[in-house]
Amino acid sequence: MTGLLAATLAASLAAGCTTSDGPRDDSRGRSSSPAGDGESRAKGGSVLAVKIDNSRNARPHTGLNEADIVYVEPVEGGLSRLMAVYAQKLPKAVGPVRSARETDLELLRQFDRPTLAFSGAQGKLLPKIDKAPLEAAPPGKASTAYFRSKMRPSPHNLYLRPNQLMAEPPGASALTTGFRFGSAPAGGKPTTTQKVTYDAARYTFTWSRSQGRWLVGMDGKAAGTTDGKRVMAGTVVVQYVKVRKSTFHDKLGNYTPYTETVGSGKARVLRDGRAYDVTWKRPKASDGTTFTTNDGKRMNFQHGQVWVVFANAS
Repeated sequence: MTGLLAATLAASLAAGCTTSDGPRDDSRGRSSSPAGDGESRAKGGSVLAVKIDNSRNARPHTGLNEADIVYVEPVEGGLSRLMAVYAQKLPKAVGPVRSARETDLELLRQFDRPTLAFSGAQGKLLPKIDKAPLEAAPPGKASTAYFRSKMRPSPHNLYLRPNQLMAEPPGASALTTGFRFGSAPAGGKPTTTQKVTYDAARYTFTWSRSQGRWLVGMDGKAAGTTDGKRVMAGTVVVQYVKVRKSTFHDKLGNYTPYTETVGSGKARVLRDGRAYDVTWKRPKASDGTTFTTNDGKRMNFQHGQVWVVFANAS
């Protein structure tokens, strides 16, 4: 089924994949940082952020391994959604694409006018999206950038052609997250597995010595992509944040959680088979997030894809 879906997606694409501006980790063994050694804060072009469905019916995903950053957000019903951020490489297709949330607007303020691809939003949220400092690119505004797969039922079958939204990837300098890459600090605890649990979703990150990466698991199963590859991360951040009820709810009356990503708190950073308990800080929405070890030094991330999982601090 996965191979057939991949073939169907490939046949649906009219344009080829753009090229990366340099080597990077895309879960195929290559290793480099999204911004080289040091901090990713210099001004660059605009990243592409895509809201991705993460229900069981939406898996396996397409184009997830090419993302520089994958954010995991809690949503209504105890489920989760992904936001994949692309700067160095644009895959031929990404998806399935789903709706935006209020949390996304604050999270995306750290980037310089990013492009947000999403499939819709609450009616009262749409005016806020229009006023936000980003380029909104739902199907209604960029119809040629989207297509539906016949291999999956709606609403889990909407996919994005990224190269219909931007001619080429903006490059590493667009990743204005404040993340710092480099050699591992002293300390940390040897760790082989880290779990994060929502009310109706589970994530497991398992260290693979042979791959030198964290293998991603979702709801008890290995996470993969439609091209048959495993989803892996160079660095995993479990960021403990305040999650409160927003003013928006779905048709069943389930209120959407609002994840506060501005402020400070605790986090756990996984890299190289070790776990580091650190402090995170983001003073204002236009800032990136810094991570600091207990001795006051900046926490360096491993080169490669970064997963940031937002977990309730309470």
